[in-house]
Amino acid sequence: MLDEPLKKLLGAATAKVMDEHLGLRTVGDLLHHYPRRYEERGQLTALSELPLDEDVTVVAQVADARVHTFNGGRGQRLEITITDGSGRLQLVFFGRGIHKPHKELLPGSRAMFAGKVSVFNRRLQLAHPTYAKLGADNGEDEVDSWAGALIPIYPACKGLESWKIAKAVDAVLPSAQDAADPLPPALREGRGLTGLPDALRKIHRPATKADVAAARERLKWDEAFVLQVALARRRHADTQLPAVPRRPAADGLLTAFDAKLPFTLTEGQQKVSAEIFHDLSTEHPMHRLLQGEVGSGKTLVALRAMLAVVDAGGQAAMLAPTEVLAQQHHRSVVEMMGELAEGGMLGGSEHATKVVLLTGSMGAAARRQALLDLVTGEAGIVIGTHALIEDKVQFHDLGLVVVDEQHRFGVEQRDALRGRAKQPPHLLVMTATPIPRTVAMTVFGDLETSVLDQLPAGRSPIASHVVPAADKPHFLARAWERVREEVENGHQAYVVCPRIGDDEDDTAKGAQKKSPEDEAEKRPPLAVVEIAEQLRTGPLAGLKVEILHGRMAPDGPGGKDDVMRRFAAGDIDVLVATTVIEVGVNVPNATAIVIMDADRFGVSQLHQLRGRVGRGSAPGLCLLVTEMSEASPARQRLTAVASTLDGFELSRIDLEQRREGDVLGQAQSGVRSSLRVLSVLEDEEVIAAAREEAAAVVASDPDLTRLPELRTALDALLDKEREEYLEKG
Repeated sequence: MLDEPLKKLLGAATAKVMDEHLGLRTVGDLLHHYPRRYEERGQLTALSELPLDEDVTVVAQVADARVHTFNGGRGQRLEITITDGSGRLQLVFFGRGIHKPHKELLPGSRAMFAGKVSVFNRRLQLAHPTYAKLGADNGEDEVDSWAGALIPIYPACKGLESWKIAKAVDAVLPSAQDAADPLPPALREGRGLTGLPDALRKIHRPATKADVAAARERLKWDEAFVLQVALARRRHADTQLPAVPRRPAADGLLTAFDAKLPFTLTEGQQKVSAEIFHDLSTEHPMHRLLQGEVGSGKTLVALRAMLAVVDAGGQAAMLAPTEVLAQQHHRSVVEMMGELAEGGMLGGSEHATKVVLLTGSMGAAARRQALLDLVTGEAGIVIGTHALIEDKVQFHDLGLVVVDEQHRFGVEQRDALRGRAKQPPHLLVMTATPIPRTVAMTVFGDLETSVLDQLPAGRSPIASHVVPAADKPHFLARAWERVREEVENGHQAYVVCPRIGDDEDDTAKGAQKKSPEDEAEKRPPLAVVEIAEQLRTGPLAGLKVEILHGRMAPDGPGGKDDVMRRFAAGDIDVLVATTVIEVGVNVPNATAIVIMDADRFGVSQLHQLRGRVGRGSAPGLCLLVTEMSEASPARQRLTAVASTLDGFELSRIDLEQRREGDVLGQAQSGVRSSLRVLSVLEDEEVIAAAREEAAAVVASDPDLTRLPELRTALDALLDKEREEYLEKG
């Protein structure tokens, strides 16, 4: 059976290594541990592309083998050179360990080698690699049964090489016949897919490349379909929940707000608003994802939704991930609403309502008043941080929850806020990180999606440049000159650093602590406190330079809110900050941003930071400062960011450069194992088709009573935490 523990078949020692290093505990786990590639006998791996300091498995031919003595003949060293015809790699064995390889690894023989790539005398080498001979063409040595026509190369770990995993797979492969097939027979036959037992046999022991292709196609469908069924069941469950329809009153608060807007909504804002208002008017909860470009006006669209709910007699809550962002949202909402934010009773004859802020650092008196305004209904809109979900917070009639930057909140936090309502409230999730369509279908598949990809009129272009501080230090000097020029022209600037500076381990959230190149140099990330001081006494002397980071007190003179207010008012020329300014901060007069150690940030994060400038009528300037060499992947990532302002294009680049499982794992709390064969970028057709098939299956059989194998697969996919994610949305 597939749930049988591996230690029964493989022994306790091997099973322990598989569990601790590969997360494989049962026969089924091992059967779903697929080869990452295949080698053909006689086809040798490209040795020129081996990564340094990583465990690798290579298939190669022995070109040369020599024994050297040292220490006056007391020590021996065996050096073997292997080749693939285009590159060479040296293997080295010492002491008593040289005898067996010296006898077996003769020139002309082929083998699989595994070990960690290191450098000695400027040459790549594997020291004391493990190996398994593949046999010679003349047939003198028999090829091991696991080699086959195509040699599977498995994701491996130290102490458990690919060929040992292959032999373990051989031991469990007969159990593949017991695999319950989750695909409904009609779907499988209609799409010409092989059965699951056959697919498992072919993925592990293919006779031809066509076997591999057929197996992968089938297993992609398993991953896509089972996940889409889980999401379709969540969407179906939502339609069964009751919700209070929230239709805006004619000539009410929303109408009064629209009348005072000094600009016309973009076509995209009008379209998305119409989608949201339609959802709000139904008798089951809205579950909608609003994604859009930096500066596309998501906050305005969300505010109009909140005003519609207030018009209908309900309350709306906006949940922000940080105090700085909550305060910024509160400030901008109050400014946009003007006198409409100074209102009286909810649902009364007057249009105005009260907009309150609720954060963890508020004073006791202000907090008591905010809580009173919420429970009485005096406040139609509340904006806050996780403080909104504490037990003491009670609403009069919570009708809409807006979650800003969804990926920063845990399942429990979102669910706790929704639990404050008498009936399930409508839910609007906002993200400023553009998401490729396939990722949206996979990660946010239980939400309907609205996209804002049109910037409002008057937004200015942003010029982006990479500043190679190590190669060309005069470029950095010129960067500070440009900042000074912007200030002299009446504008302001941001300088972003990955670290605060009073603690070696306080790297800004989201920034990588150390790139591999920096590990070699042992160079700590640049810090806000240090850079601010260098600028005040150096290139920006005479300008008003202040700092902002997450450890500052929220309120009072010199606190986070005080600094942001003074920067917004133009009293500060240059703000040196961590990524606390990443989203939501809106200062139209800020025209330049210099991102120090830009290579330590991800592509999407750099795009968000860049979006802090170019928000007014003056052109924006983004300078990405890096010490990385031109050939490094980090530098190439920065070049990609500088080359386009299209967030959706950058999100594809970001996903291509990262492991997809990481992306999905971050967004979908509780995923036990990331996708193995399905690629959310390359397999759009499979994902879209699986979504349609899943919707049809769930519509006809929501509880999957006629498909017990599918229900079993669903249970295997979802651990407890993931199940909660889908139940809570």
